[in-house]
Amino acid sequence: MSEGTQHGGGAAGPSHRAVEIATAMAMAAFGAIVIIGSMQVGIGWGAEGPKSGFFPFYLGIIIVCASLINLIQAATDKDLPVLFAEWAQLRQVMAVIIPTAVYVGVIPWIGIYVSSLVLIALFMVWLGNYRITYALVVSAGVVVTVYLTFEKWFLVPLPKGPLEDLLGL
Repeated sequence: MSEGTQHGGGAAGPSHRAVEIATAMAMAAFGAIVIIGSMQVGIGWGAEGPKSGFFPFYLGIIIVCASLINLIQAATDKDLPVLFAEWAQLRQVMAVIIPTAVYVGVIPWIGIYVSSLVLIALFMVWLGNYRITYALVVSAGVVVTVYLTFEKWFLVPLPKGPLEDLLGL
């Protein structure tokens, strides 16, 4: 990092303080959602013991309190580095997060095995610069290993899609 980006001249990315504050606020909102949801299902004590929202309610309280502490620290800490990360570094992180989010989103429709094969091959070719044939062989090997381990050995069914149904797996 150059001296200019370290001490505020020409910001090359988001500030550390802004990221800390945004994260604390997002976590506080998550904690509030947990609290509200817990209250809707009941946070009291019933004849059979605690109601289903009892423990999540108190976890939500802890999350909100911890988030407020983090928010106060981020707003008042004078020793925070100026730069959190450069935009180029954040693009590298997004290059992993976005395909992974898409992977999770398509599992209900095409199954975990096809999704995994595509994700592993994509990462190997795109980020690892491997040849397509090598990436397909390795990703197929991983998928077959996962299938045999979970479906056959542990007898744990994983989400399947139309291709697995077609193959009778």
